[in-house]
Amino acid sequence: MHMSDALVSPPVFAATGAVSIALIAIAVRKIGRRGDARSLAPRERQTVPLMGVAGAFVFAAQMINFSIPGTGSSGHIVGGILLAALLGPWAAFLALCSVLILQCLVFADGGFLALGCNILNMAALSCLVAYPFVFRPLMRRDASTGRIFAASILAAVAALETGAAAVTAETELSGITALPAGRFLLFMMPIHLAIGLCEGVATAAVLCVVRRYRPELLADAAGTEAEKRRSLAGAAAVIALAALLTGGVSHIASSDPDGLEWSIERTAGTAEPADAADGPLHRAAAAVAERTAVMPDYNASAAGVIGSGAIIVAALGVSGLVRTLRRDR
Repeated sequence: MHMSDALVSPPVFAATGAVSIALIAIAVRKIGRRGDARSLAPRERQTVPLMGVAGAFVFAAQMINFSIPGTGSSGHIVGGILLAALLGPWAAFLALCSVLILQCLVFADGGFLALGCNILNMAALSCLVAYPFVFRPLMRRDASTGRIFAASILAAVAALETGAAAVTAETELSGITALPAGRFLLFMMPIHLAIGLCEGVATAAVLCVVRRYRPELLADAAGTEAEKRRSLAGAAAVIALAALLTGGVSHIASSDPDGLEWSIERTAGTAEPADAADGPLHRAAAAVAERTAVMPDYNASAAGVIGSGAIIVAALGVSGLVRTLRRDR
């Protein structure tokens, strides 16, 4: 669902960018001052690294597109519901934002002008909307396997469907007439329903394993500080290894167009609309991408491993910075 710059006009870029920056600032303040469901004080030494390794796992998992049978399309997980269930909504939002920013700047996956749209469509709608308003009300601490699957599937579908609707609205507001809202939505909604169902099942499967073996890792779980510290340390190592392994096998991903690309081609007849947005701002963004995208389109065999490692290193750096700032106060 990563939008390209060609789908976004300057006003939409400005509006979505401003909202995304405001949400990131709120998330940083919430986590830094009083914490999320998992407070960074005194658990910052474990939580921030866990944000990094969980984000790295989602980054690697997003590289593995799975085919949608009978459509000629493919999809990949967003990971927002899974991250929110482990970290809480605001920490998950920041973790997913870091993934999207890395994908944009280093791998040219999603345009720079479209970064605000992508943050809203994937990170905000999954972590800050679908998780608190769909997943959390359906869950409880003694939830059965069936309830976990139902909550995960419904929340993932809600996140993907609202994201698909948001993409349609953003292209409409950007004046991309080759993608008329009604027809574009008719393709976007069903294909992202299928992707959401797949993501919901995958999310539930992971949460069931966590629930069985490390229930204290869940954001809303009870548990002593000592239990959480031990579990976080072990989980961080396991998730980091999983992220690196997942990144290493990303070459097996489906080559079919993803849900957004597939919908654009079915609606406009081409992979890129004839009236795609262009102008000085778009050319400036393209120049930025040429300078920052060292591995455009993941054109290196180790791109998944490198990207996963970069997110982990960044999280460890943030963790050290937070501890340093707290000591200086």
